[in-house]
Amino acid sequence: MTGYRAALRVAVRVRPGAARTAVGGRHADALVVRVTGRPAGVAVTQVVLRAVAEAFGVPRRDVTLVTGATSRDKVIEVAGPPVPLARRLGELLGP
Repeated sequence: MTGYRAALRVAVRVRPGAARTAVGGRHADALVVRVTGRPAGVAVTQVVLRAVAEAFGVPRRDVTLVTGATSRDKVIEVAGPPVPLARRLGELLGP
């Protein structure tokens, strides 16, 4: 089927107060997303979604929030080819 794009679900742990926004590392089984400033609910979620899109190399529209709009623990979906997405997730999580 041409144009079919699967979605990879990713658990994310937000760490506020970073010097710069960055994606990478592990907190239990979750991908760590560091954000500048303090938590501010929905605004932080938008920063997280943009940062994850950039880290996975996909357009922002391909990253959506599943749960956790106001929580540091979120579940997001990244749409795209499953094998490259899974490979990139492994790289971002690290050893």
